[in-house]
Amino acid sequence: MKIRKLSVFILALGLLALSFSGCATVSTRETLTTYNIGGVSYVSLSSLCGSQNISWKYDTFIRTVSLTKGGHKINLMVGEKLVLVDDAPEYLSYPVDIYQGAVVVPYRFKEQVLDRLFKGYRPQRTAATCAPAVRIRKVVIDAGHGGKDPGAIGRNGLKEKDVNLDIAKRLSKMLKAEGIDVVMTRSSDIFVSLARRVSIANSSGADLFISVHANANHVRSLKGLEVYYVSPKADDSKRALYCAQNANLGLKSSSFASTPSLNLRAILWDMIHTSNRAESVKLARGICHSVDSSVNIRIIGVKSANFYVLKGVRMPAILVETGFLSNYQEEKLLRNSYYRQQIAEGICEGVKIYARERASMEMARQ
Repeated sequence: MKIRKLSVFILALGLLALSFSGCATVSTRETLTTYNIGGVSYVSLSSLCGSQNISWKYDTFIRTVSLTKGGHKINLMVGEKLVLVDDAPEYLSYPVDIYQGAVVVPYRFKEQVLDRLFKGYRPQRTAATCAPAVRIRKVVIDAGHGGKDPGAIGRNGLKEKDVNLDIAKRLSKMLKAEGIDVVMTRSSDIFVSLARRVSIANSSGADLFISVHANANHVRSLKGLEVYYVSPKADDSKRALYCAQNANLGLKSSSFASTPSLNLRAILWDMIHTSNRAESVKLARGICHSVDSSVNIRIIGVKSANFYVLKGVRMPAILVETGFLSNYQEEKLLRNSYYRQQIAEGICEGVKIYARERASMEMARQ
């Protein structure tokens, strides 16, 4: 009897210890651990997402959180009451916060946003066939260099500006055949400044920006295709402030104030830049996968960089380095019109892969 009582006592102590350890923050579907912060009930975001099977990612550098489930996307920022729900702004009564090293949200966030979006949510089964490539209405194609700026020049005289323009024109024709509008930053051998390219893209109302280039390196053995997106090290705060001062937000919600404060606009742009970077990575991966499946070329992969055009445009943007002109074999390939056609087809198919993913998300929302 004494042994049984002792066992029960030890078990009770163990449960009590768990209630004070990190395990207490892991929620069940019935209960969530709440914290009283300044008289306001908060809940651990990881606990809340775990209870509703919501995927989430926290960027510690810019203190922004992204939540996704069933085609819905929610963006939050630590220290702010404003959240973006499927690109539409909403306001919480109290800001997102950090407590004991973890991101916490007001308990009302669950009722105001999550319950409204996901109550009764059931994952939908999709058909075996691919979703149609829709929702990409317009693409900006940027043929790098041009005119007085030849770009890289191969050992046998092939100029990058000519390769870029030829592939860009082929890609344009293919996308138009898919029913996608195309804006070219240049369609002939003329010089267009980087600032002008960015301006053309931002005034176009396009969904995607694709810059076409060819690579070069003093190490002539280097070869392959790589796709860049804007580096996470880019100063998004500076970019967001510039956009807040010079660009329209163009958000979906008509309830959003027409003249919000500069600080609020900057916060929104910071979230938009974060979202665009994520979409750019998806597009870059789609292109690498497509080219790898159809073209006999080494795929270096997806990389980040602070290229001017990638930092300047206000949409998902990638820069494709189609091969190394400094490599004898790839210069020879890039001189070949059939090979250029293959590269353009690979990029086009990558856009379609990305578009199908977008379409699948749209279908999941319905």
